Amino acid sequence: MKKIIAALLIMLGLNLAADDIGLWQKSTLNAVLQRGELRVGLEAGYMPFEMKTKKGNIVGFDVDMMKAMAKAMGVKLKLVPTAWDGIIAGLLTGKYDIIASGMTVTQERNLKINFANPYISIGQTILANKKYAGKTWQDIDKKGNTVVTKLGVTGEIATRKMFKHATIRTFDTEADAVQEVMNGKADAFVYDKPYNAIFYASKGKGKLAFLDQDLTYEPLGWAVRKGDPDFLNWLNNFLNQTKHDGLYKKIYDKWFNSTRWQKKVM
Repeated sequence: MKKIIAALLIMLGLNLAADDIGLWQKSTLNAVLQRGELRVGLEAGYMPFEMKTKKGNIVGFDVDMMKAMAKAMGVKLKLVPTAWDGIIAGLLTGKYDIIASGMTVTQERNLKINFANPYISIGQTILANKKYAGKTWQDIDKKGNTVVTKLGVTGEIATRKMFKHATIRTFDTEADAVQEVMNGKADAFVYDKPYNAIFYASKGKGKLAFLDQDLTYEPLGWAVRKGDPDFLNWLNNFLNQTKHDGLYKKIYDKWFNSTRWQKKVM
């Protein structure tokens, strides 16, 4: 009997080992290493995470993190510019290996894709007509007022949840939306704090009011396809390492605590 049990345990162990090997062989990380290239889906238009320079190059916080990631893997980096409304579909159909595009971790998205541990947290804030300086979002939520945001992002979700009296309009890009406030065609623009802070500092002072109190809590994460524990494990370890060896801080300071890059993209 003991011999039979031992044999069964050995067979079980072999089957489990075979399953583990099969899982690794199907892993995105294994595919990246075999290909020699990490493909990253992003939408270049979200300061300071991913932006196009005046020369057409894509730069930003996410881009530098992906460069460091590709270097740690020993592979080349390929950026795949993608419209936001199709960015998850592109991941699911294998057009790229990972989304690194300032994507907020939400339960709805998590039903379709998996996220590595959050690499930064942000909140929704408001750029408004300067007459609202020192006011709150409740002061803006009145009939006859117009609030704008970008279509299909968490800013739209927060706007529709909070603003019940003002008219809400959405735009394909954050640049088009905030310009409506700059042109006096809307009263307020709801969007992520980093973008609003940078826009206000570079273009909005004296023209807009920055209501910088966070309206929401939003962790951002890198997105991958489901059923890929090896890739998730590697990403989480990579993030942990960079946050403890100084690399993350170096990249963060470059894009969030310095304004030198703005001359290249504005």
